[in-house]
Amino acid sequence: MKIEEAEQAIRNILPEKRFAHSLGVSRTAGKLAEVYGADTDKAKLAGMLHDIVKYFPDDQLKKIILGRSDISDDYLNYSAKLWHAPAGAAYVQEHYGIDDREVLNAIIYHTTGRKGMTDLEKIIFLADYIEPGRDFPGVDEVRAAARHSLDEAVYQELQRTIIHLLDKRQRVYPKTFEAYNDLA
Repeated sequence: MKIEEAEQAIRNILPEKRFAHSLGVSRTAGKLAEVYGADTDKAKLAGMLHDIVKYFPDDQLKKIILGRSDISDDYLNYSAKLWHAPAGAAYVQEHYGIDDREVLNAIIYHTTGRKGMTDLEKIIFLADYIEPGRDFPGVDEVRAAARHSLDEAVYQELQRTIIHLLDKRQRVYPKTFEAYNDLA
């Protein structure tokens, strides 16, 4: 799938604000890929498609996850806000024929991270957090870290995410802790 096709696909599915976010993630991912030596085309494509099913109803996301033996259903034991990531990878594979495991994994782990993330997975995880449309406490520090070290920026993002979830008394997906510990 070409980036222009992916852009048209999400334009038809996502609300305007989320479409703009996805464009920002795609562009940011492309820039990070250039800096850190990853495949820019894959980074832009994964960034463009990462939230494609974000606004699908929870029951539809659950059905997608349960319908795939290659996707762990343990996501369903945690916040529904995580479900769009694995369901999105399944959706783009089924509807657009994307079989590139690197791109699919980057979409799957863009919300949780995981131990042993590839550079492309780190780039999408990070680009989703620091794209120019994001504005929340701490994002500028992570953006600054991203200019110098991919691992340090991902580490800071994981740390901030875990602290945020703990402050809100929300459950933390185990792979997020594993990703944090892997980089600590």
